[in-house]
Amino acid sequence: MSRTFAYCRVSTGDQTTDNQIQEIASAGFAVDDHRIICETISGSVAAYERPQFAKLSDRLEKGDVLIVTKLDRLGRNAMDVRATVERLATSGVRVHCLALGGVDLTSAAGRMTMGVIAAVAEFERDLLVERTQSGLQRAKGEGRRLGRPPLLSATMLAGIRTKRSEGASLGDLAKEYGVTRSAIQRAVKSQVQP
Repeated sequence: MSRTFAYCRVSTGDQTTDNQIQEIASAGFAVDDHRIICETISGSVAAYERPQFAKLSDRLEKGDVLIVTKLDRLGRNAMDVRATVERLATSGVRVHCLALGGVDLTSAAGRMTMGVIAAVAEFERDLLVERTQSGLQRAKGEGRRLGRPPLLSATMLAGIRTKRSEGASLGDLAKEYGVTRSAIQRAVKSQVQP
């Protein structure tokens, strides 16, 4: 006999899962209170790395149904959501998403829906990469310096090199300039001053 579970997630402590629980009940799913799993954690954390979701996945058995109100409850990243659904499907667990009309994401129609969502997510990611690369090229063309600002000025670099040649230790120089020993090593080795 299949059991029905609900996974409800919010990102911050000032939010509540009450609306998600009510939405699941309104959709006609009768979920026992002890099978409603609520969690307060960012969606950017992979589903199986979330403490409550990990415990839930250990409880799920073949034939069980997991209800979520929206895909973003499982994860913010389409690839993570897809991997989570596939892993659950491999265990024989059906996943229903109310925002997608209650479709079982492990069914043929659900897999097609997940495929479209993954394709759109990949397309958006590719567009973001293209825009980022274009912006970087434009900035370089305008002569802008990219990356983090240097911690050490040209004067500081010259001072470090002089003091190091006079026998100052890496540790002492790192303390004096407020940087790491490796930053001092790079400063000594660098020939080109910014």
